[in-house]
Amino acid sequence: MAEYIDVDIKGKNHHYSIDVGQGVLETIAKDLSNPEELKSMGIKPSSRFAIITDSNVKPLYADSLEKSLKCAGLDVNTHAIEAGEHSKSRKTRDEVEDWMFEQGYGRDTVILAVGGGVVGDLAGYVASEFLRGIPYIQVPTTLLAQVDSSVGGKTGIDVPYGKNLIGAFKQPVRVYIDPKTILTLDDRNLISGLAEVIKYGVIQDAEFFQYLQENIDKILAKDLDALTYTAMKSCEIKADVVMEDEKETKGKRVILNFGHTVGHAVEHLSRYELLHGEAVAIGMLAEARIAVAEYGFPESQFLALEQLLEKAGLPTRIPLDIPDKEIRKTAAFDKKSVKGRAGYSLPTRIGGMRQSKDGSYITFVENDVVDRALDARR
Repeated sequence: MAEYIDVDIKGKNHHYSIDVGQGVLETIAKDLSNPEELKSMGIKPSSRFAIITDSNVKPLYADSLEKSLKCAGLDVNTHAIEAGEHSKSRKTRDEVEDWMFEQGYGRDTVILAVGGGVVGDLAGYVASEFLRGIPYIQVPTTLLAQVDSSVGGKTGIDVPYGKNLIGAFKQPVRVYIDPKTILTLDDRNLISGLAEVIKYGVIQDAEFFQYLQENIDKILAKDLDALTYTAMKSCEIKADVVMEDEKETKGKRVILNFGHTVGHAVEHLSRYELLHGEAVAIGMLAEARIAVAEYGFPESQFLALEQLLEKAGLPTRIPLDIPDKEIRKTAAFDKKSVKGRAGYSLPTRIGGMRQSKDGSYITFVENDVVDRALDARR
């Protein structure tokens, strides 16, 4: 039995647990064959299970999970999409849904999303619309998915106009986070995930930011205790924000998008050659530069953020072949934009974000200010 920590998310109409711990994957089959555990998740004991994974994760974790579920007497099949951001698409969504119909899945089905952010976002979106909605469980296997995309209920796919522009709010019924899966993660994807981790320190927790400054080498070395604490703390911070503003209606959840207005645009314009976290790191520094110029973010703290991102091995400069004009044009499609004007979530200090007089955490910035910040990050 794995020892793990529960992080609770309590929304208006739901309550679920995030189980974080070394070896927690080994508890899934036991949980899903336990009527009391199923009841706590709102799952019927006679449910069937559909594992959605990708071609990289299938032999590493999905195959063994399928075997353990079958050994527990559960009805389960697996479908693997091609690994990569390009699979977070309408085409792949249709393929997954058609496979589920071909398997005869009905409303008694539970999806298990086993993989990184692409798998989690896509499978969660399928769960939101298949037969008008079925339960799903997140089993994130990358650092980025463990600390970000698996928590909070945002699901979706990419379209030619930008990233995550079609989707739904769909909360999982349980999240299982096993830091041991990071041991098989390549260095580039581990580093990419650290951008979102560092973001949490900036937006809400200066002590966590300091912890990362002091322990980044342990995390990069895949120290399991450091990875476990990092995942747990990141989930706690995100859960705290999400519970206050689950569907981004009051404004607080917008702070989770620090670095993402520029970051998503740069990621999209790179044709996804930049990983999500790499683009977010670039975006955080561009947006933090706006905050320094206009909203009192201390230069010393900007430099601390830049130094931590560099120490983590993340890129900090906008590629020269991505023009400012194209970044602003793409950012205008961002979900925070209003009447074609991109909205930004900006820090005023490490651990605190700017809030306007009307309570909003979105700031609209003049184009010339944005251009100067972008030029400064070349």
